[in-house]
Amino acid sequence: MTRQLRVAVVGAGPAGIYASDILTKAELPEPFDSVSIDIIDRDPTPFGLIRYGVAPDHPRIKEIIKALHRVMGHEDINFLGNIEYGADLKLEDLQQFYDAVVFATGARRDRALTIPGIDLEGSFGGADFVAWYDGHPDVSREWDFAPHAESVAVLGVGNVGLDVARVLAKTADELLVTEIPDNVHAGLSRNVTKDVHVFARRGPAQVKFTPMELRELSHSPTIDVIVHPEGFELDEGSMDAIRASKSQKLVVDVLQNYLAKEPTGAPHRIHIHFCQNPVEVLGEDGKVVGLRTEVTELDGTGNARGTGEHIDWPVQAVYRAIGYYSDTLSGLPFDQVHGVVPNDGGRVLEVDGSPLPGAYVTGWIKRGPVGLIGHTKSDAAETIRLLMEDVDQLVAPSEPTHQAFLDHLDSLGVEYTTWAGWEQLNEHERSLGEAHDLERERVKVVAREDMVSISRSR
Repeated sequence: MTRQLRVAVVGAGPAGIYASDILTKAELPEPFDSVSIDIIDRDPTPFGLIRYGVAPDHPRIKEIIKALHRVMGHEDINFLGNIEYGADLKLEDLQQFYDAVVFATGARRDRALTIPGIDLEGSFGGADFVAWYDGHPDVSREWDFAPHAESVAVLGVGNVGLDVARVLAKTADELLVTEIPDNVHAGLSRNVTKDVHVFARRGPAQVKFTPMELRELSHSPTIDVIVHPEGFELDEGSMDAIRASKSQKLVVDVLQNYLAKEPTGAPHRIHIHFCQNPVEVLGEDGKVVGLRTEVTELDGTGNARGTGEHIDWPVQAVYRAIGYYSDTLSGLPFDQVHGVVPNDGGRVLEVDGSPLPGAYVTGWIKRGPVGLIGHTKSDAAETIRLLMEDVDQLVAPSEPTHQAFLDHLDSLGVEYTTWAGWEQLNEHERSLGEAHDLERERVKVVAREDMVSISRSR
């Protein structure tokens, strides 16, 4: 007797969607004649950090949503949003309805930075700022732009650090053509920042941002990009990195062009400083008044060592963008050091090292918050390959139907959203954009209750 292979994918970002796509194309052994996938997310909407982690002035990156949208429309895939794993459901609940569970919950929190003064008023996490300007429903509608914070420090030289720097340096009206909600435009209008200082612990060949992100810094007519020559070092390790990566060579070339360029006198400036390691956030009366860095030098391998020389920078706010960190997942072990669920290629491992039957991970919760979309696809392929190797050993669920799971959610009183509901919300947001004077592509709805209401309206 044949039946469906039932799989729950927890997380509707790229990692979960790619895993689902690969699973729909997998060759199924007997007794399975088809696959049924429920993608479950705590947000009322799909797409994860593509919707809530990408700066609003990145329309090209958001083109990825079109490809993900096509996958989500597959007849074997169902989206179920506004469901919080660990609160509404736990692993043992899911095991009643699914043969396997793939966790693709990603990483949304800021990685901690343990230096003195990091908790002062005016010290922020970059991920928190991104969630605010992207209109995530679970963050405050307000952002505390200090009225005197004309100089700001950004710690970290990945793409998120550059996004934070660029949004801080742009005028609010420049972003009004994007999908930002009204509260974000109003908040950015109160921002008085004129100088954004981005600090890198090592040299130009070790930065983690992409050439496209770096070039986009200069696209605003209100911003000068100033690369400071101090610390602009290329040791043998740096040259090896440049020779090994075309992308890294392009980054260094763009930085050198900025280095040679004269400022235009634009009202806002983004300064990039190399070989400066933040060691303390300076405070007065509980508020940020500066940043202390230690000057570093490259050691020949591309790594940096301290010189003992310190510089104090007069800034009135600090944004750390040194990486994301994942949340723990109920019923699963967690590696607190690396911020991942312990796994072997995607198979979740118990504390004793044995596989946890029917539980898998993919994306950042599997390997940490590094890499681009291509890495996410290869991650998903590896995880699904292992799931298919294990398929004849999986424990069959007691209620193996999509409808049984919906009935369970209804019994719990969970106001879940669906793919059809997302399409309604999508059209609503687009209509808000069309009604705007600038004919924006969309204006995001921010409040969770509003998104749920629109999605569940008939």
